[in-house]
Amino acid sequence: MSAHVIRLLTPHEAWSKRNGLIDLLVDSAEGGASVNFVWPMTRAKAEAWWDGALASHTRGERLIFTAEAGDRVDGTVQLILAPQENQAFRADIAKMLVHRRARRQGLGAALLLAAEHEAHRISRTLLTLDTATGGAGERLYARLGWTKFGEVPGYATSPDNSTRDAASFFYKTL
Repeated sequence: MSAHVIRLLTPHEAWSKRNGLIDLLVDSAEGGASVNFVWPMTRAKAEAWWDGALASHTRGERLIFTAEAGDRVDGTVQLILAPQENQAFRADIAKMLVHRRARRQGLGAALLLAAEHEAHRISRTLLTLDTATGGAGERLYARLGWTKFGEVPGYATSPDNSTRDAASFFYKTL
């Protein structure tokens, strides 16, 4: 892996990284990643989305991790804690993003493993996620021991708004 530092951000640190996180989301969506947005991916859409996610992080509903090289945010992933009383052992992995300039350096795996480690530390022992079927994420999750439990055709509109693409669903017990 490169000289990136992977870490869980405090709420204050997360807000201080807001611009880098916004840039990362814009790059990912414009680069074709299936991360809930369609083109054109504007900075305003990314700002609105991150403001909500950062507020949720501040409330303790999610944990935000980054992969940083110096002052540059090159990757992120989130651990969203299930709020239901009867699911206090569960969390979702979300918004795994790696900047195009930093791909193929092991950042996705490092971010995922950091989120898994923290989930285990806080007694969240069942993790779930969804990803674009056939993409790099699907291969990464399978390689790291996640179990695919289903696929839904036509689940999300492609970033270029041309098709409805399938999504694969995974879980991992820690």
